[in-house]
Amino acid sequence: MNDLAQALAPLALQEGYNPTRLNGIGVYKASQHREREPLCYSQGIIVVVQGAKRVYLDEQIYEYNSNQYLVMTLPIPAECETLASPEKPLLALVMDIDMALLQPLVRLFDEHHQIPSESDKTSSHRCLYVSEITEALECAVLKLCQCLESPLDTAALGEGVLREILFLILSGEQAAPLFSLARHNTHLAKMERVLSYMHQHYSEPLDVEQLSSLANMSSSSFHRRFRQATGSSPVQYLKKFRLTRARELLQDKGVKVKQAATQVGYESPNQFSREFKRYFGLSPQDSSGASPIA
Repeated sequence: MNDLAQALAPLALQEGYNPTRLNGIGVYKASQHREREPLCYSQGIIVVVQGAKRVYLDEQIYEYNSNQYLVMTLPIPAECETLASPEKPLLALVMDIDMALLQPLVRLFDEHHQIPSESDKTSSHRCLYVSEITEALECAVLKLCQCLESPLDTAALGEGVLREILFLILSGEQAAPLFSLARHNTHLAKMERVLSYMHQHYSEPLDVEQLSSLANMSSSSFHRRFRQATGSSPVQYLKKFRLTRARELLQDKGVKVKQAATQVGYESPNQFSREFKRYFGLSPQDSSGASPIA
């Protein structure tokens, strides 16, 4: 994977997420080891070309390095550990799941009778999986990295190469969750619609009855399917998402603690501070450098 790391390095000019010329495609760089910490994964595909990451979710550990890629079918609050060093920084290609590309490909697989068997019902409900990188996929990712260096190549070829990558990932043995995501009435697709609504309205009061009606399920069935898909109950998920958004406001936007609490839907700043510290292991004030709540 040395060729991939060399091709990706020029696109990672700074620490953290680096957008590229192709919409929905970025390069992530981390030069320091980061201990296990809570974060909110976005829906997408991550191909690590150097270094490694560990995801901790629902008492399971998912590790992926330059031999694997991670597929996240739903946006999930989880815990992550980054294995990297200044001499060998983590480099990863991060790709949003573009439904406009995914759904036509899934229809083609269906037309050619290549949809994977759904004998393992549980696998099609998974919010994430780790799979081995094949030689064909490695070549396609290298092609995309080289393409992204040129504005002309990106405009002319970028989407086509991205489609090839998605096709190869759909051809993988563990791709059942992606097929499930692309189909309108599957449990995973319903959960995606619910999560999309939650992400848009997370600062508002939300209850399980309201969310279950969006999924067209009974409350008990919705609660079970939600936990199966995300590893959290709806209430736990919403709390984790709100706290993650609050940390972004504190760290990246310089928002005051009380304002952050209000913006993410907390009526009580004191309750917000307690739950923030319980989740992240430090107070909002320590996280942001802001003045204590008065």
